[in-house]
Parts: sequence; structure tokens; C-alpha cells
Amino acid sequence: MEPFDDQELGDAIAEVESSSWAVRAAAGRRLATATQIEAVADVLQRLLLDAQDTGVTSETAVSLLERGDLAGLRAVLAALSRATDVGTADQLSAELDCDSRWTTGNDASELIQQLQALTSDADQGVRDEAERRLSRLR
Repeated sequence: MEPFDDQELGDAIAEVESSSWAVRAAAGRRLATATQIEAVADVLQRLLLDAQDTGVTSETAVSLLERGDLAGLRAVLAALSRATDVGTADQLSAELDCDSRWTTGNDASELIQQLQALTSDADQGVRDEAERRLSRLR
């Protein structure tokens, strides 16, 4: 994860408005590495819920999940809880299902602990999605 200076942050946020899916996807990958993810949470949600291309959704979600932390997982669950487009919801679900931590030993238990922690999140949508994911494991 990297700290952004104001110029880099501004550039990445400006790229979110691009008509090119590849530029928007690159912005999602860059913003997903921000140390203070909460500062760009709204922008990340727009990318995760990109109405024009699920490639943007996929690239942003994968990058957030690769963080391996609670903040990245929370952002993806929040987007999934708000997804109204079936294709976008399916893409987000697929990225969660394909998270490499499910297949790498102890990482799966860490992911389960993160999901358990998110069942107490302040956001009802995040709580519901975390609970849904955990219920599939039982």
C-alpha cells in the first residue's frame, strides 16, 4: 500500500471519469493501494459499481482483495450490497469466490475472521453480505 501525494490522488480520481474502461480500471488498481482507503471509499465504490464495464469492477475488486485486509474486503462487500446490475453483482461475487486466500491454507481462516468481524459493521449492507458469505461456509 502506498501513500499518495495530492497530485497523484487527484490524477487517479480524475481518471475515474475517463471514457476508457482501461483507464478507469487502472485508476481502480491505483486507488485500491491507498493506505487510507477510507479517504477514497466513495470513488472506489463508483469504480466497483461501474455501469459501463465489469472489467473495471473486476480489476478494482481484485486489487482491493489482494490487500488482504479488512478495509479492502469491506469495500467489496459494500459494493456488492449496493449492486443493482446483475452483471456487476455477479462479477463482485465471482471475485470474492475466487479470492486466492480461500485456497492458501491459513489465509482462509484469516478471511473467515475478517468476515466474522464485518458481521458487526456499522453498514447494514456490509453486515448482510458478510453473514451471507459465512452462511455458505456452514
